Amino acid sequence: MDIQLKKKPWYRRHKYYLAGGVLFLVFVGYVVRLALAPQQYRVSRQDVRVARVERAPFLEYIDANGTVAPILTIKVNAGEGGNVARVVGGEGNLLRQGDTILVLENTELLRDIAEQDDELQRQLMTYREQEIEMQQKSINLQQQALENEYELRRLGKEYAQNQEEYGMDIISKAQLELSAEEYEHKVRVAALQRESLRQDSAATALRRRLIRADMSREQRKFERARDRLDRLVVTAPMAGQLSYVGVTPGQKIAAGESVAEIKVLDRYKVQTAISEFYIDRFTTGLPASLTYRDRKYALHVTKVVPEVTEGGTFAVDLVFDGEVPDNVRVGKSLRLQIELGQPEAAVVIPRGDFYATTGGRWIYKLDAAGDKAVKVPVTIGRQNPQQYEVVEGLRPGDQVLVTGYARFGDAEEVLLAE
Repeated sequence: MDIQLKKKPWYRRHKYYLAGGVLFLVFVGYVVRLALAPQQYRVSRQDVRVARVERAPFLEYIDANGTVAPILTIKVNAGEGGNVARVVGGEGNLLRQGDTILVLENTELLRDIAEQDDELQRQLMTYREQEIEMQQKSINLQQQALENEYELRRLGKEYAQNQEEYGMDIISKAQLELSAEEYEHKVRVAALQRESLRQDSAATALRRRLIRADMSREQRKFERARDRLDRLVVTAPMAGQLSYVGVTPGQKIAAGESVAEIKVLDRYKVQTAISEFYIDRFTTGLPASLTYRDRKYALHVTKVVPEVTEGGTFAVDLVFDGEVPDNVRVGKSLRLQIELGQPEAAVVIPRGDFYATTGGRWIYKLDAAGDKAVKVPVTIGRQNPQQYEVVEGLRPGDQVLVTGYARFGDAEEVLLAE
């Protein structure tokens, strides 16, 4: 008689399939968890820099490399054209005001001046002749006036005598009347003579002033011509160092042509190039400083050239406010700090390489335990060579990672290991 076997439960018959399915579901869940979990990166705490967010004074300034230059560079121009006879000053020579740099020669100018000298002498002789003629005319008029005055006095006496004789019936009335007419006529002639002499004196004085003015004008004209000879010697307009001489003996140059340069060394300026990013922030008067041999020296911006070069920079000049470093020399490089505003309180973090990677849009902030940093959005405002201003996203007391971003990739979290 056959024994009927008891049928096993289904879960025991398919236990291997069930176990495989459970393992598969566990694997799928693990994969899903890994996919949904934030991407993490583990790094040693010694390989990154942790900084604390602080509320502290923030001074917006920039570092710049400057080059010492003379406060003034003067271009020396030839005052007169000609050929270079000899070059006296050498490049690098220290000159005093008035020292000779080079000498020119101009034979045509010499000939012109000689002709003007001859013409001047002729003009002066003509003016002297005119003065002599006027003087002689005045003498003649004065002589005539004297004679008329003498004749007038004589006729006056004669008329008075005739009046007495007429009273004594010595002469007739007709003789008295004739004497009276002669006297009155002489009175009128003498009056006209005196008026003529007065007008001649005024006219002579005026003509003499005009002649002397003409003589003075001709003399000045000749002196100006003579001054052109002096301009054939090119001299230093100010004391300084002769930095450049651009002519050689025998070279022909025109009037007004630049022939040399002088650097004025009694004061210095510092020239630098600033990124065009700051061009709207720069104005004359901005304060600056440099530290040299543990001493700080103050400067200020005196010139801003608002023209951006091909290198994306614009030129700025600065001068020292007071004391100048002892060994400052033309061409020496100096490190400057140029301030763009006044210090003010702000939320700040130290500079780091995070800005180059994130563009200042986000940063890794540590949690309360300090062993994990999470990516958070931030807004960075102003900056200087040491600090960034945080506008949004962080508060004073927060801790953030400021270095190591090149290795983190797309990690959402950074785990810090000891």
